[in-house]
Amino acid sequence: MKIHEYQAKRFLKKYDIPVPKGEMAETPEAAKRIAEDIATLPVAVKAQIHAGGRGKGGGVRIAKTLDEVERHAASIIGMNLVTHQTGPEGKRVKRVLIEQGQAIKKELYLSLLPDRESACILVIASEAGGMEIEQVAAKTPEKIIKVYINPLNGIQPYHCRQIAYGLNLPSPAIKGFSQMLTRLYRLLVDYDCSLVEINPLILTAEDSVVALDAKMDFDDNALFRHPDLLECRDSDEENPLEVEASKYKLNYINLDGNVGNMVNGAGLAMAVMDTIKLAGAEPANFLDVGGGATAEMVENGFRIILSDPKVKGILINIFGGILRCDVLAKGVVEAARKTKISVPLVVRMEGTNVEEGRKILSQSGLKLHAAVDMKEAGQLIARVVAGQH
Repeated sequence: MKIHEYQAKRFLKKYDIPVPKGEMAETPEAAKRIAEDIATLPVAVKAQIHAGGRGKGGGVRIAKTLDEVERHAASIIGMNLVTHQTGPEGKRVKRVLIEQGQAIKKELYLSLLPDRESACILVIASEAGGMEIEQVAAKTPEKIIKVYINPLNGIQPYHCRQIAYGLNLPSPAIKGFSQMLTRLYRLLVDYDCSLVEINPLILTAEDSVVALDAKMDFDDNALFRHPDLLECRDSDEENPLEVEASKYKLNYINLDGNVGNMVNGAGLAMAVMDTIKLAGAEPANFLDVGGGATAEMVENGFRIILSDPKVKGILINIFGGILRCDVLAKGVVEAARKTKISVPLVVRMEGTNVEEGRKILSQSGLKLHAAVDMKEAGQLIARVVAGQH
């Protein structure tokens, strides 16, 4: 789950991590009142959407007077902001963050995230703050510092010194930076974050560090431990189909292709998407219905897939273990009839009661193609969506 910058900074403040003085506003008038309360100009007027690159798209502006604050807020609120992360469709801005201006001496990059390969918490830092870290990694990888922290031992002073020295921080800034990094680590662990990113983290003229921007992502699987986080969810910033799928406990992610797919098991779903691409087509979604899927879940999965106008065909790949193939087949037939499926369907299944499942599908009268293995299923659906079958 993602949250807005102004929400992330509330968490930073909770952990005594320095951030600029500021508040969120939903109207130009409120923006002006907040700037008056800050009492120090200039201020930044920052669009609040779940995407980076806001400044390049005109979503971050500096106001030197109170009238400018109101004008900038009026032009940003309601705009359709397009960045490299929103795609060409952009996102509508509903609120802005009004924030005190800072005397910036240096911009830095800092992020913390769990690293599955090493089973550690990975700290990534760079002197090239304010840029996309992917560009830095591609063009100047020597500017990126990586430090791995064993979560059983936690962050230690030498970790902080290693990063501070790697960033070439002046001596007066090292103590404040070390305290901030230690608190960021505690925040990441306490709230089961999948990412905490500050870009830029600035060094001020007084050699103090301040989080000028903030991005936080939370592990959806751990939200039951943090019911307070649900108040931060902004479903308007999420894909509507993904929001709908979450209501039925379906693991769904919308993609750009035209082949809808439904699978039981996340690993199998990833393999199916690879198979679709190897066959020359593009997956329209990731959908894992889980091992204990019911006919109702299959029906809802079908409905959500078909709600995507890009979908030209559907591939179902099921391994019958907990979910028997005959039960799955009955669910597919029932769901297809209820949703009045109008696109071609390719089904591949293996496992418990597979012959019964195939018989149910063959006698259903549905427009479907049966595949023996995953490779054949991928090739079939690729030909189908290309109009070759």
